[in-house]
Amino acid sequence: MAGDDRPERNQASRGDGAARPDYHDPTAGVGGAPPSRSALTLRLLLAGFGFLLFLVAAIWLAAVDGPLVLVVVFAVLALIAAVDIAIVVRRKARGEPG
Repeated sequence: MAGDDRPERNQASRGDGAARPDYHDPTAGVGGAPPSRSALTLRLLLAGFGFLLFLVAAIWLAAVDGPLVLVVVFAVLALIAAVDIAIVVRRKARGEPG
């Protein structure tokens, strides 16, 4: 439309982590509190700990002929933690705070 003041769609989906210009967080600054931030570093540490724990547990159970179900469950949990690590590293590389 002519004279439309809305931002173009590509600005909102540019992927640089910036909020839309017309975005308003109704809870921002309530009681003098700063806006919330993502705890990506903590999430990265916890995912790394989970990855190592479940990977070592799966390898140990496989080595001592433990129940196959537990070996598979621990291996899947280690895989999920590895995917989470990759997601967090990607988000931090884009410059997101945390």
